Amino acid sequence: MQGWWSYARHMTDRTYRVTEIVGTSPDGVTEAVDNGIKRAAQTLRHLDWFEVTDIRGQITDAAVSHYQVTMKIGFRLEDDE
Repeated sequence: MQGWWSYARHMTDRTYRVTEIVGTSPDGVTEAVDNGIKRAAQTLRHLDWFEVTDIRGQITDAAVSHYQVTMKIGFRLEDDE
């Protein structure tokens, strides 16, 4: 818990904005999260955290064919650097 407390204290002096995105991948949940974060990083700066809020998938021929992960991403506002 020491690590989390240190991180939480560091976050208290900052202001964040939260946006919701959906990352997708045919390869799995982790890959869908990674794809979503990589894409968000192309247009947003100072990404600091994410929270998965929903996991969905597509089924084709009785097997999972695609994963969709909805997540909230927190990024620091620039005037708080």
